[in-house]
Order: sequence, then C-alpha cells, then structure tokens
Amino acid sequence: QVQLVESGGGLVQAGDSLRLSCAASGRTFSGYVVGWFRQAPGKERQFVASVRWSTSSTSYAGAVKGRFTISRDNAKNMVYLQMNSLNSEDTAVYYCAATYSPYSSPHVKPSEYTYWGQGTQVTVSS
Repeated sequence: QVQLVESGGGLVQAGDSLRLSCAASGRTFSGYVVGWFRQAPGKERQFVASVRWSTSSTSYAGAVKGRFTISRDNAKNMVYLQMNSLNSEDTAVYYCAATYSPYSSPHVKPSEYTYWGQGTQVTVSS
C-alpha cells in the first residue's frame, strides 16, 4: 500500500521561500511519477509540478516555472518542492500524488494519479 505524507507547509510572507516534503512508502517507486498539486478555497485542484522517479525528468505549471523546483531523493524515498518568491496566489493546500506510468508524457491531471497524501497548508501573506 503506497502512502504519501506531506510536511513543511506554513504561514510565510510574500517573497519568502518554503520547502515542502513528501515521504513516500509502501513500495519501490521506479516507474512512478510523483506530482504536487494545490487547491485553493473554491477552486479546482491544479497541477504544480511532477517528477519521474527513474529519470528525474520534471514538468512544471506555467504559474510556478522558474520559482518552484521539484526533486526526489531515491535513498530516502522523498520528494521535495522548493518554492521561492512566494506570492498570495500560491496560497493553497498542497498535495503530493503518485501514479505508476510507463509513459513519458507529463501527468498534469488529478485523475491521472492513483495515490494521494493528506495535504499541507501553505499561506502566503501579502
């Protein structure tokens, strides 16, 4: 059973940085894609970034490209989301998600992911 546990959220000021962590357990993740999504109140869950475990290839949403960096640590089974230059529009609950996929295409839809964490709140005050 795959388990994903997010941590690292909090309250920060605009312009600050924050690093989210996702602890993945339950199996080896070769062949998996791990993504970060976020959901603000009253809005749909949206793609933020993803990383293919075996190759470390990454994809980003346009709104975060250049500010956020996704990475994974194979030895620790961890996925990180480094978030820089945060602004109020980044305020949301951030979710870690995972799915097995042999396809190289980026996985940007929530429906493409099988496993989800419980989420961690990120609040950016302006």
